[in-house]
Amino acid sequence: MGIIDWSSGNTVLIALPMLFWGILAVSMIVDMRRMHNCFLLLVALAATVPFLCSLTGDRAINTFALFVLATVVLLLMLPFLLIANGFVVLRREGFSLSNMLSLLFGLLIFVGEMASFATIYLLKGSLYFWFASIALAFVVSVIYLCVVFLSFMLYTLFIQVIPKKRDFDYVIIHGAGLLHGEELTPLLRMRVDKAIEVYRKDPTPPVLVPSGGQGDDELISEAEAMARYLRAKGIPEDKILLEDRSTSTMENLKYSQELIESRPGRHYTALVTNNYHVFRALRYTLQLGFPCTGIGSPTALYYWPSALIREFAAIMHEKRNLRLFLIGWGITMLPFLAFLLFIFPYALM
Repeated sequence: MGIIDWSSGNTVLIALPMLFWGILAVSMIVDMRRMHNCFLLLVALAATVPFLCSLTGDRAINTFALFVLATVVLLLMLPFLLIANGFVVLRREGFSLSNMLSLLFGLLIFVGEMASFATIYLLKGSLYFWFASIALAFVVSVIYLCVVFLSFMLYTLFIQVIPKKRDFDYVIIHGAGLLHGEELTPLLRMRVDKAIEVYRKDPTPPVLVPSGGQGDDELISEAEAMARYLRAKGIPEDKILLEDRSTSTMENLKYSQELIESRPGRHYTALVTNNYHVFRALRYTLQLGFPCTGIGSPTALYYWPSALIREFAAIMHEKRNLRLFLIGWGITMLPFLAFLLFIFPYALM
């Protein structure tokens, strides 16, 4: 009868993941820039795990137990990995709040793990129930935050591997700071090199739109610095369209959109930025009503965790997302409140 017994309830093991993957596919076809796609992906992946374990036949339960054990070990190691990464970022990039995000997030998870152990210990005596309840509330909140961040991280990675159409008309290159006022930083060079790669693979080479204004400490605009690099790489002048007014990601897109839509012909557009930044940039295009395909350039591995945490914080800062985050947190805390209201009083009797 094969590995899966189709005559039994095991059909659910494949029906559920197929259902959730189908819902995710439809949602992404409608608009892949929506935040709820992050959670749909997480649910689809979670539903797929039991099915994959069932493929091991009689060892399915052992395989699932091994998966759970590996997950627990990884979660226990996670704060230490983040803290270590935080020190690496500070050493290489310098001291700043944004460079401390990996370290701070690791410390938060570590405190949450310690609070979970404290909860187990304190619950042994009823006199400590209130202290245990506070610790439990913190643990639940940290777990909720980690699940939301995990869904965001997985979706950020997922949209990088989705096959993308070619034959773009325009490719926007997001700016970043310059070295010595006029040279591309390694991070910005990666973006421009990725745009050149897209240009050369396109059957009808698109117009490249380097986007970025001139900062107070810069000798030329970021757009001009990128344009010089593009010319040096053999990109013809008529395939370069400068947007040199913007000072933020939103302005990169807004002013580039104005330039592109003022020109005749088709406007099928891609944006190129670092892989951790693609999802947030695409969400801005949603606000602008500007259809775009997001293409990510590589990022140094040590820098990626802090950068991704910063992106997550920026997206959660949006009013609608913050409201949904708090509503989800409130729903998650309902069982905890039920514990305090209905179980706790009787435990003290």
